[in-house]
Amino acid sequence: MPGFDDTACWLLLHRAPGLGGQSVKALLEQFPTARDVVQAAKQRHPELRASTRDFLQSADAPVVQPEREWLEQPDHHLVTLADPRYPRLLGEIADPPVVLFVNGDPDVLSLPQLAMVGSRHPTPAGAEAAYAFARYLGGLGLTITSGLAQGIDGASHRGALAGGGGTLAVVGTGLDRVYPARHRDLAHQIAETGALVSEYTLGTPPRAGNFPRRNRIIAGLSLGTLVVEAAENSGSLITARLAAEEGREVFAIPGSIHNPLARGCHALIRQGAKLVERGADVLEELAPHLSVELRPAGEDSDTGRRPQAQGPDDLDPDYRRLLTCMGYDPVSVDLLVDRSGLTPEAVSSMLLILELRGYVAAHAGGVYVRLSREIGDE
Repeated sequence: MPGFDDTACWLLLHRAPGLGGQSVKALLEQFPTARDVVQAAKQRHPELRASTRDFLQSADAPVVQPEREWLEQPDHHLVTLADPRYPRLLGEIADPPVVLFVNGDPDVLSLPQLAMVGSRHPTPAGAEAAYAFARYLGGLGLTITSGLAQGIDGASHRGALAGGGGTLAVVGTGLDRVYPARHRDLAHQIAETGALVSEYTLGTPPRAGNFPRRNRIIAGLSLGTLVVEAAENSGSLITARLAAEEGREVFAIPGSIHNPLARGCHALIRQGAKLVERGADVLEELAPHLSVELRPAGEDSDTGRRPQAQGPDDLDPDYRRLLTCMGYDPVSVDLLVDRSGLTPEAVSSMLLILELRGYVAAHAGGVYVRLSREIGDE
């Protein structure tokens, strides 16, 4: 077909209306290459819908020129359904993407992956848990896959990078955009050591409908999905549902009954998701797919938490008492004064010191939360 090589034909099939992954798979059983499928459209083959034939018949080279120019740049790749680099697990889902645009290393697509998802507006404890779990599990050989969104997604990517592991970001825009813009530097770091992935053509903006479809790729690439914090109607639950429908593992971290961002996780647990308190809880299910050896409980382990200069036992007694009074639910200064018997001035000063040392975090509404410190299999 003049003017169209196989890459251009794949880009046309990707753009064509009425064609999804399963349709393209079926066509490739009849026609050896994407170029042959496009040629069949020129001949008005009955296997193709009228809208698909009309698009392919009228398309010309400029339609795919932006993607062709993008692919000429270093570390930019197109991974098609017929490409041996196309990840096997993703190809097994009900609606696999026809092509994947990849900025980074396409081989990362086929590494064992754990999806980590959750709220865009997590509590400090939730963000800390995502960071720590990703750092620990990434350091043991799991590639951490998420969606580059603010909140739990960003914390998960950063944790994986901090632990020296791989991370992969599946985005809901074209790869010529970074959304949200505040994650531009993070996106560059991910591309350098892992990969940015999208099924969307260049110039695609962050439309609301893109993200549920993006979520099916996150779930499809991964052996399992870990939900860290999620409200009852969170988009993260879509990812978990898609993972369950594809027979993948679903994990959820429980939280306080007073935290609305824990309700989605609690609902998943009631529906059969595995309750997760430690990294070992995830590894017990996924270890057969990894080149790691689980350590028995009680042995020293790298928990993946952020470095701390001291442990709670090294704090002064008043500081330890204040932490005990906090518990693990959000708590106000006034309530801590009542529980501890300390003066408001003393409590405020101690909370500042504890926050600087990483034991607590300030949260919206003037409350404080105690940060979890045990993520591994201790």
